[in-house]
Amino acid sequence: MAGEYVGIDLHRRRSVIVRHDARGEVLDTVRIDNDPLELADAIGACGPNPEVVLEATYGWYWAADVLADAGARVHLAHPLGIKGFAYRRVKNDVRDAGDLADLLRMGRLPEAWVAPPAVRELRELVRYRHKLVGLRSGLKAQVHSVLAKEGVAVPVSDLFGVAGTRLLEELELADAYALRVASLRELIGHVDEEVRTLDDVISRELRDHPGHRAIRALPGVGPVLGAVFVAEIGDVTRFARPEQLASWAGLTPRHRESDTTVHRGGITKQGSRLVRWAAVEAVARNRGATALQVHYHRVAERRGRKIGRVAAARKLLTLVFYGLRDHEIRALAEAAS
Repeated sequence: MAGEYVGIDLHRRRSVIVRHDARGEVLDTVRIDNDPLELADAIGACGPNPEVVLEATYGWYWAADVLADAGARVHLAHPLGIKGFAYRRVKNDVRDAGDLADLLRMGRLPEAWVAPPAVRELRELVRYRHKLVGLRSGLKAQVHSVLAKEGVAVPVSDLFGVAGTRLLEELELADAYALRVASLRELIGHVDEEVRTLDDVISRELRDHPGHRAIRALPGVGPVLGAVFVAEIGDVTRFARPEQLASWAGLTPRHRESDTTVHRGGITKQGSRLVRWAAVEAVARNRGATALQVHYHRVAERRGRKIGRVAAARKLLTLVFYGLRDHEIRALAEAAS
C-alpha cells in the first residue's frame, strides 16, 4: 500500500507541512521553524519512505538533504509549472502545501531535477565566477564613464591592457575623478584575483571529468564555458534526446496550438539562463569554416543573424549532449580522420 504524500511550503524562516494519505485525506498540518532537527522530526512522523514535495524556491538545498537523510523520497516542484497557485481566490501556505501533495499523489507534479550535493557545489563555484565577471565588467564600465565626463579619448581597444594601463597612470584628472578611477582600478584588481582563484578551484574539480574534456574540443568552448555546461546540465542522461536538452535550456520556439490555429514564436527562454548564454557565447567565439559557422551563415542568410545564432547554439548543444553522455564527440573524430 502506498505511504503518505507530504507537501511542504518552504519559506525563509518558517514552513508549513501538510500530510495526505493515499486517498488524499488530510492527516495532519504542522508549522515549523526552519531548523533541520524540527524538519527531520516532522518527517519522521510520516512513516517509512514518505513521498515529499517542496518547491524549488529560495534555499531549498538544506531541506532536500535533511529529507533525503530522513528516508523520504524527495520531489522538487518546478516553479513555472505551479504558477496557477497565484490565481486561486484563496491562497495561503496551507493550501499551497496541500496542493503540492495532491499534484504529487495524482502524478501531475511538474518536477525539477534534484541535483546531488556535488553538482550543487560545482554550480555554486561556476555561478559565483559568472557573477564576479559581471561585477568586473560593471566596474570597468564605470571607469569609461568617468573618463567620458572629463572628455578623455581612449585610443586603445582595451583600456585595461598594457597600453591602456599606461594611459590611466599618466592621466591628470580632477581630484574627485582621479579618486574614483583609482578606487575602481583597485576593486578590479581584487575581482581579478578572486576570478583567478575560482578558475584554479574549478579546474581541479573538473581535471578528471571525461565529459568536460570531450566538450572542450568543440569550437568556441574553452574551460570556462565547458565548466558552465557540466555544472548546469549535471546528469545529462536525464534527457533522452538532445532536443530535450535544447528545450530545457529555453532555446526552442514557443508553440501555441488550438484547433486548426498554430502560433510559433521566438524561443521560450524558460530554462537555464547560464546554459543559454554559454551556447550563444560559444557560437560567437567560433571562427573559421567549421560546421557550426556553416550552419549559422546558412540560417542567417534566410532568417537574420539573431535567429542564425540561436540555431547554431541549438546545434552546439546537440554536440554537448553527446560529449557529456558518450565522453566523446564522434562527429569531430570523423571530421579529423
